[in-house]
Amino acid sequence: MENISFFQSVYEVTKLIPYGRVTSYGAIAAFLGSKGSSRMVGWAMNGSHHLPENIPAHRVVNRNGLLTGKHHFGGENTMQQLLENEGIIVENNQIINFEKYFWDPAKELKLW
Repeated sequence: MENISFFQSVYEVTKLIPYGRVTSYGAIAAFLGSKGSSRMVGWAMNGSHHLPENIPAHRVVNRNGLLTGKHHFGGENTMQQLLENEGIIVENNQIINFEKYFWDPAKELKLW
């Protein structure tokens, strides 16, 4: 992984988030050894919409389960709709029972 960019590393982790699960910007940053780089993960997610490959950026939210990046999905409720299509309940831009759906790459993946 050391030969690819931070953004590409973020995309590789994001592609591993299981259907119906979510993670946070901070969890991805910590997994990649850059604990203080949550905003950089957010920038990567914003940039993912312009890539030819499918990056499930809708599965990445803030540490409280808030849909802080929703305005980058083209429509006001697109991010929420994508999550709800996967069985995740969202009210007032926040995932209900966030802990139930939270996927921690540090626990689920072995560091590559």
